[in-house]
Amino acid sequence: MKTSVLFSFTEKGRITSERIASAISSKYESTLLEPRGNLKSLVEEHFSSADALIFVGACGIAVRAIAPHIVSKTSDPAVISVDECARFVIPILSGHIGGANELAVMIAKAVDGVAVVTTATDINNRFSVDNWARSTGLIISSMEIAKRFSAEILKRDLPLYTDVEIKGSFPPGIYPGDSGDLGAAVTYRDSTPFETTLRLIPRVLHVGVGCRRGTSSEKIRDSIQRVFTENSIRTEAISCLASIDVKRDEAGLITASEAFGSDIHFFTAAELEAARGNFTASDFVKSAVGVDNVCERAAICSAGTDATLIVKKNGRDGVTVAVAAEKRRYSFE
Repeated sequence: MKTSVLFSFTEKGRITSERIASAISSKYESTLLEPRGNLKSLVEEHFSSADALIFVGACGIAVRAIAPHIVSKTSDPAVISVDECARFVIPILSGHIGGANELAVMIAKAVDGVAVVTTATDINNRFSVDNWARSTGLIISSMEIAKRFSAEILKRDLPLYTDVEIKGSFPPGIYPGDSGDLGAAVTYRDSTPFETTLRLIPRVLHVGVGCRRGTSSEKIRDSIQRVFTENSIRTEAISCLASIDVKRDEAGLITASEAFGSDIHFFTAAELEAARGNFTASDFVKSAVGVDNVCERAAICSAGTDATLIVKKNGRDGVTVAVAAEKRRYSFE
């Protein structure tokens, strides 16, 4: 669950804070604070750790309090100002990526107020690429290109290419396409369908790994990187590493998963054996661990139903790697 910190400065503000905390409790675990001369230190303490900071009081108080801590729209928390009567809910910082616009609308509905959203794509009813990426868990490859995309979409419709399934009608501002001077591509591949391509990378790849006992994390990471480079796929798309359960205590595997920012799953020989598909069999592997293939089967088991093995067993220096793509649908709704 996400976290929020609410600051109030009067008795009426405290009551409004309690209403807001209750209204957002399904998505945010809230801390209510009543600063008494220590607002600066409290904001400094929570700015980098909370998902949202909500100031119940004058907008200027919020602006002055957060100004020294603002770094980047990709890392700053959502910041919202609400007057103590809860009439106006104003997202100040991280409207799209931080979720401030969405949170402001949620709060406004709950307290019967008005969400004052000022971002250009929202007020012009145009597709917001950074907001959609945040809500669907897609990784934006370049914030510079994203800014250009967001500016240009106010002037004209732009194409969107995808190699994953997207349901629903395309929203205003984008259309299906695979050519042009500027466009966005939802892909885990290293493809550039447009002269300037904004990649939106889905974390749908599961990497099955087999390795000798004591293999270092560096060797495992290098093997995975090499396989991804050779197959023109992006490591940012890695959702999970996977292997057989006898490797559960392999420090190299665990550290490698942490380096990629991914989960790690381990499966029994019986679970791997039950995986459906055509796999590269090895009598030696079967005699060692009880199943004829670890990396391909582990990738498929981790990726789940209807997964596709996009890279078969690839071995070098005692490490075998295979990659499966999970089947995931995205939506504009």
